[in-house]
Amino acid sequence: MYHLLLMAKTPASFDLSLPARQAKTKPFQWLYEELRSAVLDGRLKPGSRLPSTRDLSNRYGVARGTVVTVFEQLRAEGYLEGKVGAGTYVSRRLPEDLLQAKSSPIPAAVAESRPRLLSQFAQRLPPSPRGTIPRIRAFRIATPAVDSFPLKLWADIATRRMRKATRSLLTDDDPAGYRPLREAIADYLGAARAVRCTAEQVIILAGIQQALDVTARLLLDPGDAVCAEDPCFPGVTTMFRAMGARVIPVPVDEGGMNVRRGRRLCPKSRLIYVTPAHQFPLGMTMVAARRIELLNWARGCKAIIFEDDYDSEYRYSGRPVAALQGLDRDGCVIIAGSFGKLLFPSLRLGYVVVPPGFVEKFLAARFTTDRHSAILDQAILFDFIAEGHFARHIRRMRELYASRMGVLRDCLRSKIGGAVHLPEIEVGVHTPAWLAAPLSAIDISKAAAEKDVEALPLSVFASQGNALNGLLLGFGAVDERELRRGVDVLAGIIDKRPHRHLTNDSHPF
Repeated sequence: MYHLLLMAKTPASFDLSLPARQAKTKPFQWLYEELRSAVLDGRLKPGSRLPSTRDLSNRYGVARGTVVTVFEQLRAEGYLEGKVGAGTYVSRRLPEDLLQAKSSPIPAAVAESRPRLLSQFAQRLPPSPRGTIPRIRAFRIATPAVDSFPLKLWADIATRRMRKATRSLLTDDDPAGYRPLREAIADYLGAARAVRCTAEQVIILAGIQQALDVTARLLLDPGDAVCAEDPCFPGVTTMFRAMGARVIPVPVDEGGMNVRRGRRLCPKSRLIYVTPAHQFPLGMTMVAARRIELLNWARGCKAIIFEDDYDSEYRYSGRPVAALQGLDRDGCVIIAGSFGKLLFPSLRLGYVVVPPGFVEKFLAARFTTDRHSAILDQAILFDFIAEGHFARHIRRMRELYASRMGVLRDCLRSKIGGAVHLPEIEVGVHTPAWLAAPLSAIDISKAAAEKDVEALPLSVFASQGNALNGLLLGFGAVDERELRRGVDVLAGIIDKRPHRHLTNDSHPF
């Protein structure tokens, strides 16, 4: 280690001792790091003048060109300033002053005023769920069987599509989505779901949630009334309330939404949200008479019906029921579906079919948010559908889900018996499980969570939750071994609690 004394050529002189350069350290790296460190730790004060490049070269035994390069780099980064003939100085305002956060806390008065900067919409939003999603376990809902998805096949299709990608595919930015995919979806919906539409009415989005968001922004002003099934998915009513709408819960019964009750509760609704093919979370299908009554209600009050068709493909007996949209003759139904629910969640592709008069406004509203969904993913999905893989996958999943539903039903019947009632399920990947009195769904759910089992109480989906004493059990994503473990956990919890056996009349549906 040696030291060297540097003297400034200004009245404000300074002494600077730099450690010797290690043999393995390159001259540029050594001089750059030592001068930068001297500036940052205050040994070189702001405004201090540095020796000339010639002096530094001679005193440190470093090539003058290296010194010049170090000075230029430090000037470029804002540590030094000056120009040829005028000398080089330490900058009076260092870059770290701008880049590093100050350690002093925000004054309390300022912190308290921050929420007022947010809009009313922002203040109505609940906290966003975060964290790592845990492993698939009993009884996870709203998740398909990703372990049975043909991932290698999908990868092969994606590789082939990328290899043949054209410039037009890479630059396509149609907010409606990839035209061949929209045509394929229109054909599929017409054949499988009796939806009446053309490709021009089909718009590709991230999923049903985005379709609902765009629909709500187009139709609702603060204070407008929205009718929604009760119970229903909480994210739906949360979105409506965040937009300032008045949410009117409409009860459901064995025939679906009670339309007569809805008309009395809200004669002039702007938007009506329903899941007619498979009510979430209770599972019934809206009967034909209710569907006609619902369409007449919407026509009379000039409302739009949002048909959430989230998993109707998974019907275990017969063909999927026809969509409500197929009965619409007045252009008052918007239907949406999600490939994330059918294939794998991270795909983030879905569709919405809108009446012809809504297409342009819907596209304009969508364009102002994210312009369009990923076109390459859409092209891969189109190939997956066009080559017949989608239809085959749906058929395989129907068989798998029917098998897992049977395992769940048999295990519950043999291990819990009359304490739990499962309705006859013909569609979907979850089922309500009604509990015998005086068992508490909330208490059982909490006890199950402590044993790594997800069994949500139905009351969390309802505005009038006290009447729904049951659990929502998902089986689609859960293999047979995990289903049996989940039932064993529930049985152990229930056996320790007094209860009466259920009868045919002791559960609501």
